[in-house]
Amino acid sequence: MSKNFLYRIHSFAGLISGVFILLMSLSGALLVFHEEIDRMQFPAIHNPANKPILTIDSAYRLLQIQFPKAQISSCLLPEDKQSPYIFSLYDSSYRNGEQSLQVFLHPVTGEFLWQRGGTKDIRNNFMAWLTAFHNSFHLKKKGEWLLGVLGVIFLISLLSGIFLYRKNIWAVICFQRAVFRRQNLHQLIGVWALLFNLVIGITGVWMQRYVFKKDFYGPAFSYTRTIHTSPALFFSFDSALQNLHQVHPAFTPYVIYFSGSKQGSTALYGSRSTNSFIHSRKYADAVFLDSTGSIKKTAFVTDIVPENRRDIINAQIHYGRYGGWGVKIFYAIFGLSGALLSITGFALWIRKRKQFN
Repeated sequence: MSKNFLYRIHSFAGLISGVFILLMSLSGALLVFHEEIDRMQFPAIHNPANKPILTIDSAYRLLQIQFPKAQISSCLLPEDKQSPYIFSLYDSSYRNGEQSLQVFLHPVTGEFLWQRGGTKDIRNNFMAWLTAFHNSFHLKKKGEWLLGVLGVIFLISLLSGIFLYRKNIWAVICFQRAVFRRQNLHQLIGVWALLFNLVIGITGVWMQRYVFKKDFYGPAFSYTRTIHTSPALFFSFDSALQNLHQVHPAFTPYVIYFSGSKQGSTALYGSRSTNSFIHSRKYADAVFLDSTGSIKKTAFVTDIVPENRRDIINAQIHYGRYGGWGVKIFYAIFGLSGALLSITGFALWIRKRKQFN
């Protein structure tokens, strides 16, 4: 394979995926700090002294008084007195009930603090909007398909770059002065961020692999939301959580998905303290409760089938949802390398075109 042909492949792949790389790089670097940035939009909380956090049962009842005809979907539990209860629901008072609404309640008093929309509310819920943009460009199936195809093209760009500049890789790693020139900036960034971008590219394409399967191209699923007013709780969550803690003391719930009927299951997602560092502390494990609050079944990450476990770990690696601040800063810095590669690559392409003209 001639160097000229390889350069054409690298340039063509880079030009096609350049804007995609730029957008994914910038949005991905921000999403690493999803919780920290999102918390900046939370309402301020002032706590009465020496009062405990409100029970889930009480918070749910107060929400039903505020939104008597709403369909309550889920609840993010407060981690401490500075974190609110965040309920997700559908109510005709917001976008005719067609889009989800987040309601914030004071963790101690149950006072209504604020409400905002979901992934469409860019002003008040920017991180949810950005997450949807990163996952599908807000284009639904078309966006998911674009994400998968452009991800493959990005990998082609990376692999062709490896072969094209393979003789300079070791020189860059060893800090040889001859290669550290401004015109080599694209190569320098590419080499130092090579492993990271390969990991991000491979894990990203793996998550989107379903767009290359026949089932993805079937008829679009049509769904019209009908709001079903949520009933009163079928059991006491306080008692259910006490029982759950006795049976599984290492498990800490993070979010509750409420069942709309006695025939369904109420799901609690969270994580056990015994899990490996690679697993999310908020969504790794699930416990399902029946209409009496008794444990119906569990879906712990260590017990699920290996294929699903690999998918979970793949997502954790892609989004950098393991480790602490060190991992997040590392992901943010190297995540921006994709944007720099896009910009420097385009500048390099322009310069070479001028040389040939």
